Amino acid sequence: MARITASVYTSHVPAIGAALDLGKSAEPYWQPVFKGYEPSKQWMRDHRPDVIFLVYNDHASAFSLEMIPTFAIGCAAEFNPADEGWGPRPVPKVIGHPELASHIAQSVIQDDFDLTIVNKMDVDHGLTVPLSLMCGQPDAWPCPVIPFAVNVVQYPVPSGRRCFMLGKAIRKAIESFDEDLNVQIWGTGGMSHQLQGPRAGLINREFDNAFLDRLIADPEGQAAVPHIHYVREAGSEGIELVMWLIARGAMAEGRTPTVVHRFYHVPASNTAVGHLILENT
Repeated sequence: MARITASVYTSHVPAIGAALDLGKSAEPYWQPVFKGYEPSKQWMRDHRPDVIFLVYNDHASAFSLEMIPTFAIGCAAEFNPADEGWGPRPVPKVIGHPELASHIAQSVIQDDFDLTIVNKMDVDHGLTVPLSLMCGQPDAWPCPVIPFAVNVVQYPVPSGRRCFMLGKAIRKAIESFDEDLNVQIWGTGGMSHQLQGPRAGLINREFDNAFLDRLIADPEGQAAVPHIHYVREAGSEGIELVMWLIARGAMAEGRTPTVVHRFYHVPASNTAVGHLILENT
């Protein structure tokens, strides 16, 4: 059967992608950010999966206020980088895994989670920046990727508990797939940041690191935290962190995972950058 061997958690700041694409990764401002991912790139080379299930949020590239799915799974054979207003990022197209994606959709929907099936969409920085941070600038991404878009832009957004339980359903689906696949699940977005209003530029180091602690050791407790706490403590865009709970819910139950790498840095374009790699023990 297929199995989830590890989960990866990372911010997906658009300016990180721009810095990489424009050759600025060695500049003094950006060098500490990219240095924090060097161990992760080596780990990725040493632990190449067969498939990545990547949880992210779309930023009005594939969806708009005309149509806002709460959870959307990409079942296409390929996904092109989106043009977010300044042209598509110069990164490889994303190759999907339609067979596993369709199987996951079937299983998760039968477990009473409503998913939107997407057979054609472009993917924006929410998905491509994590791939760049973990894989560098290859001619092709190292494996197929299943995009899983979550609405954390327009209220109402799913609760942390809903996301955590969805992760469990995704694990069940993957483990019932009749092929020997090594699958990683990635949760992206966050950490604390706010992009508008009187609190624009908010960063809360204490909240961010407490979130990382609980994500590792007490995910059930973190899943119970209400939205308003994220908004108060981590800013309006800090709600993206509920997507990390999908990946954490997909990890093996009953034991604490192995922490392979943990990294935290501020600022990166007025945003806190957080990153974890967890392996099932």
